[in-house]
Amino acid sequence: MLGFVPPLPQQPGRPQPGRPPSTGHMIVCGDDALARRLAVELRFVYGERVTLLLPPGRDANSPETPLTQRGRAAALFGRMSAAMNRTAANGSGGTGGSDTNAGVEAVRIMEAPEPSDDVLEEAGVDRAAALALVYDDDERNIRAALTARRLNPRLRLVIRLYNRKLGQHLEELLDQAAAVAMPGIDPALLDASTTVLSDADTAAPALAATALTGSSKIIQAEGLLLRAAERPPPRPGETMDPGLCTLALLSSTTNDPAGSEGSEGSGAEGPQLLPDEQTVAAAEGRGTVVLEAISRADPDRPATRMGGRGAPLAQVFSRRLRWSALGVAVAAVALVIASVLTTGDSAIHSTYLTLLDLLGMNDPSEDAPAARQIIQLLSGVAGLLLLPLLIAAVLEAFGTLRTAASLRRPPRGLSGHVVLLGLGKIGTRVLVRLRELDIPVVVVEEDPEARGIPLARSMHVPTVLGDVTQEGVLEAAKIRRAHALLALTSIDTTNLEATLYARSVKPDLRVALRLYDDEFATAVYRTLRTAHPQALTRSRSVSHLAAPSFAVAMMGRQILGAVPVERKVMLFAALEVAGHPQLEGRTVEQAFQASSWRVLAIDATPPADRNPDLAAVPPYPPQGPPTPSGLVWDLHPGYVLRAQDRVVIAATRRGLAELLRRQRTVAPRQ
Repeated sequence: MLGFVPPLPQQPGRPQPGRPPSTGHMIVCGDDALARRLAVELRFVYGERVTLLLPPGRDANSPETPLTQRGRAAALFGRMSAAMNRTAANGSGGTGGSDTNAGVEAVRIMEAPEPSDDVLEEAGVDRAAALALVYDDDERNIRAALTARRLNPRLRLVIRLYNRKLGQHLEELLDQAAAVAMPGIDPALLDASTTVLSDADTAAPALAATALTGSSKIIQAEGLLLRAAERPPPRPGETMDPGLCTLALLSSTTNDPAGSEGSEGSGAEGPQLLPDEQTVAAAEGRGTVVLEAISRADPDRPATRMGGRGAPLAQVFSRRLRWSALGVAVAAVALVIASVLTTGDSAIHSTYLTLLDLLGMNDPSEDAPAARQIIQLLSGVAGLLLLPLLIAAVLEAFGTLRTAASLRRPPRGLSGHVVLLGLGKIGTRVLVRLRELDIPVVVVEEDPEARGIPLARSMHVPTVLGDVTQEGVLEAAKIRRAHALLALTSIDTTNLEATLYARSVKPDLRVALRLYDDEFATAVYRTLRTAHPQALTRSRSVSHLAAPSFAVAMMGRQILGAVPVERKVMLFAALEVAGHPQLEGRTVEQAFQASSWRVLAIDATPPADRNPDLAAVPPYPPQGPPTPSGLVWDLHPGYVLRAQDRVVIAATRRGLAELLRRQRTVAPRQ
């Protein structure tokens, strides 16, 4: 099912006699697909020597897979090696014709239940350049990070944490420990010594974007939002608007129902990242991804609630109770009018007497005219009807207050919403992202104790508890009137089954499903496109989206975001020009390398005043206009890049690896 499994590399426990110990290598520790993909990224894209530490046994997230963690990793490495050999045989083996993996040993695979002191020492943590801790358990990653920092204070750490606040505190603690162990360390090196990332935060914007009409992707840099948007091919006689710049050309099979999303092995028919002007002009019938707009980000904008802060009257009291209350009110008004007409009393005094009669607070009208006595009797009867009505209202109000702390049901008239399947780590982050964009959402989750259930409750998001594969669950989520379906559970077969059923109910439904295996995802995508050519279908892998960001962090660089272009990934990064001969001393136009990298902006802020984290929203002043950004986006093609400049670039995975690899050649690690 997974293809040929090649022989595993040798596993030397200790350095062999006569063989120098491995130094400057990279260690990846994890227990799921992200660890394996990260090792592939470092080995086959950046050409690094990698030691992969996996737990023994099968993958807990895929118990149905017959291969162990070690076997799945070996199979993945085998497929990547075969793909690299095919690429090299076709004469397209990397930028500049250089072999990224020349002279690099195969990935060393180790198995251990925990990254203990002895295991990390055996992996060579004291001689390693970087360590990635990408276990699914935050506590295990923290414990291993503290151990690794003690064993090697100079080690660059990349840690996977879901808890954002805890990650910030941990990053400060580990950087402080490195500063104490290495007095006088360069602040720039210290800033890159510890990086805390979340695969959920990295993948959520791309997953949420698939639910939007127009397929926009958002990248944040120093409080500014870069929006990359897909545009269909122009019609005959129309001129394509390039926006600020063209980031990619979509596959030539995008409009072909039998076509598939392009990947790294699609060749010339697949998507082309960062094309030059001649390629864009010559491309006919192909859509584009353009840098469309730049706007300022709101500071700490909270995710909005659905339905407002207060519960509307229709949710507190039932329709039957509201109609009954209206009937009693009409009867009271009729009694007031009858009292005014028969007794000649004023409207105010008649209303007062009628209310007293309704509530049983008035004295009997023994000496009053007969009309007044009859009205008093009728008012008493209406008062008897009012008593059970008040009791019912109190009971319903208490019931509503009791269920207000529980999950909200999808309202009857809801339409045009997004149905989100799964509230794990990924689904929770995507839910927050969708609500920040004010997109109505209905959540379907099987586990009532799932991670995102409290968030859905606090945001008043309609939630359906149940197995999505069971009949009636998707109907309860109003799938027939939904705009899109995001199937983000951790089980591929569940996502596929829910997608197929949703398409049978609504053939034109927009669908994005989370799938791990690329070959399986391609087959599913092509089948769905053939069966439903009029509907948009996307398949996404969280580990595929997150692995490039983790890999670049291990190289000591900052990633602003990753944008999926079909099944390829484009990276946005911040780089110092110094040490990059492809950039330093060249104009912006000369620095552009088609299919590799493009300079988008320059940070004009003096080096001493620069924000070290461009991805963070800068603090806004309490009063007055916000501080202007130091990033200059409207670049003149003739501007010469200087060593002190910091630039924002869009790059392919191999293009960014080429920049970082050549920098290592210019300035080798001490």
